[in-house]
Amino acid sequence: MAAKMDEQPGVVVTTDTVIVGASAAGLAVGACLRRTDVPFVLLEQAQQVGAAWRRHYERLHLHTSRGLSGLPYWPMPRDYPRYPSRQQVVDYLEQYAAHFQLQPHFEQTVIDVRQGAESWETRTADTCYRSRHLVIATGYTRQPHMPTWPGQEAFAGPVLHSSAYRNGAPFRGGEVLVVGFGNSGGEIAIDLHEHGARPALAVRSAVNVVPRDLLGIPILGWGIALSLFPAPVADFLAAPLLRLSIGDLTRAGLRKLPYGPNTQMREHARIPLLDVGTMRLIRQGQVRLFPGIDHFVPEGVVFTDGRQAHFDAVVLATGYRPALADFLRPAAEVTDAVGVPLVSGSEAALPGLYFCGFYASPTGMLREIGLEARRIAAAIAAT
Repeated sequence: MAAKMDEQPGVVVTTDTVIVGASAAGLAVGACLRRTDVPFVLLEQAQQVGAAWRRHYERLHLHTSRGLSGLPYWPMPRDYPRYPSRQQVVDYLEQYAAHFQLQPHFEQTVIDVRQGAESWETRTADTCYRSRHLVIATGYTRQPHMPTWPGQEAFAGPVLHSSAYRNGAPFRGGEVLVVGFGNSGGEIAIDLHEHGARPALAVRSAVNVVPRDLLGIPILGWGIALSLFPAPVADFLAAPLLRLSIGDLTRAGLRKLPYGPNTQMREHARIPLLDVGTMRLIRQGQVRLFPGIDHFVPEGVVFTDGRQAHFDAVVLATGYRPALADFLRPAAEVTDAVGVPLVSGSEAALPGLYFCGFYASPTGMLREIGLEARRIAAAIAAT
């Protein structure tokens, strides 16, 4: 395998910039570079733009408002609702690519990226792309994170990652455990309930919860306003309103983090649950709560507090990994211990290398992608 990767591909393409990934981040960088007349090549391993959005579960909606989620120079359509659906985001990305005449090279899976003497070399199975600049826009959701537990192989039901979950119809009437209390886990629990399943949530750690709207204003708007303050101050200012809207998490059976959501996002790069109805179902007893999993048994799960419960299926809403080391040779020089880039939106420690879309922003992921794309394009155009 290594020997084959070191062989020179049959086709060599030279350009100023290579962008890897044609979802929101890659398209945004491409659109910004198009306005600067910088030549670039946009690579995508799938057959269409927005591949990650196409794979998400059907119920998914943006948790950030339409007006603040458009990519650079092309807002989302005015007839979209405040919180667009997954399919509307896919449609928007297709329209965005067409508007800026972005033409990704599809079915180009990047298998090796190395830093050459004077350029970056990005290799696919049949082509070597050489460029002064390289933008990696493959995102957080490249590789599903699937933890395992003792006894899991003996469990009688299916165990699937949230990336393989489409809707709750196949689980109607069943007992389903959702592992994880992030936005995917919270919304999948709602979807299972709406499809007639009986969902439960395994919540291993202490959490923060924020409403999607606060006093009629999208939480993203509050996040932008509070970003002017240090995280502890922002948490202090927001605390009374959060208590009013969300209530006491401990009375619902959850453990609250010792710090607020702004600190969680800015200092720990973790997104709190944006509640779209999960807390109501928990308080009504429609979604049961359990702690972390200790081990599986054939008929269900034993939890860390010793309780055992029957389940027909388990959905792992346990997140993703960027998995950049799979193709980026110098990944260890520019990522942290879990593989997340140390810098997103500006030049990395290696000259000419940029990452876009890897910062968990308290002011919204798509908004942050737009800001990063503009900065990256300006930096590339200036060199």
